[in-house]
Amino acid sequence: MAIFRTRARAAGITRAAGAIGLAMAAISSPAAALPTPTATPTQLYVAPWGKDSWPGTLERPFATPARAQQAARARAPRMTSDLVVNLRGGTYRLKAPLRLSEAAGDSGRGGHRVIYQAYGYGTPRQERVTISGGRRISGWRPDQRLKGYWRTDVGGLETRQLYVGDRRATRLTRDGAGFPGTLKATRTGYVTTSSVPRTWRNPGDVEFVYRAGYLEGRCGVAGVSASGRRTTITMDQPCWSMAQQLYGGTELLEAPNSVENSPNFAPRPGSWYLDRSRPGHHELLYLPRPGEDMRRAKVVAPVLESLVTGTGRPGRPLHDIGFRGLTFAYATWLAPSEPAGFPSAWSMYLRPGKGEDARTLTVPGTVAFRTSERIAFEGNRFTHLGAQALEFSENSSYNVVDGNVISDVSDGGILMGVVPPDQKGTNRGNRISNNWIHHIGVEYHAASGIWDTATQETTLAHNQVNDVPYSGILSGPSDDLRGIMRRNRILDNRVFATNQLLVDGGGIYLRGEQGTSFTDGAVISGNGVTDSKDGDWKVGIYTDDSTNWVTVDHNTVYDYVASIGGCSEEWGNRPVRNVRYRGNFWDDAVPDWVARREFPGAWPPANQQDPDDKGCGDPHGLSFTDNTLLPPRNPGQACAANPACASVLANAGPLPSYRHRLGMP
Repeated sequence: MAIFRTRARAAGITRAAGAIGLAMAAISSPAAALPTPTATPTQLYVAPWGKDSWPGTLERPFATPARAQQAARARAPRMTSDLVVNLRGGTYRLKAPLRLSEAAGDSGRGGHRVIYQAYGYGTPRQERVTISGGRRISGWRPDQRLKGYWRTDVGGLETRQLYVGDRRATRLTRDGAGFPGTLKATRTGYVTTSSVPRTWRNPGDVEFVYRAGYLEGRCGVAGVSASGRRTTITMDQPCWSMAQQLYGGTELLEAPNSVENSPNFAPRPGSWYLDRSRPGHHELLYLPRPGEDMRRAKVVAPVLESLVTGTGRPGRPLHDIGFRGLTFAYATWLAPSEPAGFPSAWSMYLRPGKGEDARTLTVPGTVAFRTSERIAFEGNRFTHLGAQALEFSENSSYNVVDGNVISDVSDGGILMGVVPPDQKGTNRGNRISNNWIHHIGVEYHAASGIWDTATQETTLAHNQVNDVPYSGILSGPSDDLRGIMRRNRILDNRVFATNQLLVDGGGIYLRGEQGTSFTDGAVISGNGVTDSKDGDWKVGIYTDDSTNWVTVDHNTVYDYVASIGGCSEEWGNRPVRNVRYRGNFWDDAVPDWVARREFPGAWPPANQQDPDDKGCGDPHGLSFTDNTLLPPRNPGQACAANPACASVLANAGPLPSYRHRLGMP
């Protein structure tokens, strides 16, 4: 699937190797291992009650992570052991992102690491530490005009999220267009027979949201005017033009999924609005949920767009840094509020380019490392974030993300590899393991729990991804980037309840050339993928577009719309080919609108009624060996009764030693 290309409708729906021993060896590859400490670590301390003028000892700690960073830089050239920055319990509200770079001296030295960790990490006395980009909001008073609402002055605050009592509030929203009457898209926006938009206060704050298939985007309103019985809604530019370019015209735009962000919309408890009508004197409006007392409630508005960044230079990567036991929370992302809006598909969006072409960008990581090696995130939590949680890109290799929890983020969980607009790069030997990623994509729903865009020798093992609006694990670039991916392993992951809002995705979704043969191609093994059978088109293990050289071995897949399958795009030399299925358990579900082939899976044909549909064709080089068909009526019960099938599910997901630490049921 070329990401920014609309697909023809099928049945009314936008369509959206190695042996196991070799695969398991990849998990413990020395290249991906962290350095082994060789001496007692040097210790620095930070505490909310400390002072940056103090020496950073246990008794006289620093007050801020930035001051500890300065001290670590000064000591790094003389490192003879790991250097550990211990953060005492509490919330550290950053005034600016913590920026680490190789040029500034933030890397470890001599095989040792610089580690930022919660005090007592790994012990029963580990303290709770939050790295926050938020601002506490107080001074609430009952609104005199809007019954039930509370109001407070927030100066020049800009944010797209609000949290009350540690719960995400929702922007004021109307389903559909939010008014009766006809709605017709024009070159500049809409014409409608409804007079309701004329009543919108501050129409420049209003956003239209569009959703179909695997697409979801949004554009803002520039203004509203009246001419007789007609109301004209002028949309923001260049968003409106780029949205038509991306979505193939105005059909999708004429049926908005919702309209957001106006105090005129019907009140819903837990909803909010940022009144920006007076520059520099913004006001927040909030309608409390039952039981919330705004005079005492903890209210946080995210302010920073990133919390931690790390950068190296070509040939000089940032390296040997660890983060352990920390919570990264309260960050926003303001790009969708720009006039260019958020014309989007997957975790990508358009921005003006040269001439008529638009640039494809990726929703960034709130914690992002670029050109970095041997960076480790262990036992952390990522929550209340306005973009993607964690990113490794631009030639980042041998990094480890192990035992973390990611939830309540506006876009995706973990992003890594050759990230658009980049077209090339080497990202090798990264390991993502034993993480629990759930309830992500809260605001931008076309997001994946894990997205490996284009890497080599990557291991995704023993993660759990569940309750996500789009795909669970996505492996493959946004467009054809051949000759990059090889020897990647997706092993023993537990994936369920994906595609809760968007279709044309799946539990484990692959696309693109994964290698040059089965020897160096991708291995998908030991995964349990279940429980997403509602809707029109979502696939448990989805080999789509130009997928090539993949081994699907000893997985359990059932209760999806389709267990396996994909669109073999014959045009442009992009067919699905060279996929072998060995020893899997599945119910071989196929949706009604896809005819069964003589071999397993759902493989849609071309749309014969639409001459413009280049469509799908026959996959090439598929092989099926020793797979077990589960009865379609009760596949879960049948799997539980089959020891081999049940053992796949029992072994999938975070290892037992991690589950309690992750807070899993």
